[in-house]
Amino acid sequence: MRALLSVANRDGLSAFARDLQGLGYELVATDGTREHLAADGIEAASVYELTAAPPLVGGQVRTFHPQVYAGILARRDRPEQLQQLVEQGIGLIDIVVVNVKPFAPEVGRHQIAIDEAIELIDVAGAALLGAAARNAAGVVAVPAPAHYPAVLEELRTLGQVSADTRYRLAADAFSTVAAYYAEIAAYFNQISNNVYPGRLALVLEKVGDLPYGENPHQRAAFYRETTHRSGSLADATQLHGAPPTFNNLMDLDAAYRIAADYTAPTVVITKHTDPVGLASAEELVEA
Repeated sequence: MRALLSVANRDGLSAFARDLQGLGYELVATDGTREHLAADGIEAASVYELTAAPPLVGGQVRTFHPQVYAGILARRDRPEQLQQLVEQGIGLIDIVVVNVKPFAPEVGRHQIAIDEAIELIDVAGAALLGAAARNAAGVVAVPAPAHYPAVLEELRTLGQVSADTRYRLAADAFSTVAAYYAEIAAYFNQISNNVYPGRLALVLEKVGDLPYGENPHQRAAFYRETTHRSGSLADATQLHGAPPTFNNLMDLDAAYRIAADYTAPTVVITKHTDPVGLASAEELVEA
């Protein structure tokens, strides 16, 4: 059994990798991940040991190799594919642990040159995740540290990761890749002044579940846009009180939008999204 690890977010990685080793998994890692594990006393084979090919194009081409992708993509229920791997001396890769550094926050933090932005685009990580998710029937795609506990729990109790969990992980992996590329597409539309592109994809990340929807019997959740947003209600800090409900958020959003129309410090009170009180003054406390 073998796991491939290549992560930008290394939260909980060492403990996860150590537990995988304890369960009998051989670890293979890309250079940065391997160095991080080595610093914690965890040995992992390098991708170079699999491919026997040096990193190319400034290190961008490391994992694009049949020794990696054939081991991930081979269908476990297709004997002819498994036989091909045997003939080529290629081993299976059972778990793929990959996450990439978010793109939008990096280009949104400050203005950077196009050449620098392009260097931030991770192609290999997204490709590995997509390959693992495509073969979810036999491969576990792990796109975020939040999934480590569930994967380990099932490996310990079931001896494998259940089909339901594999497909949930695959869905999250594909949504992660889709969101990542949508952020990049938004950036290129922005710098090319393409205001109304033929396809417009918005990337939303979940802030949290809400107690209920517009009515008590309905469910609801609160999401934040990640692509090139300025300030929004989702970025506000709650100072006190119970978590807001769906209707509270609607009122808050209406108040925020009204207040944003004024240049002076402004206070807005809303009820059912309608302003019932509004005042501006030179000092916020006066308003």
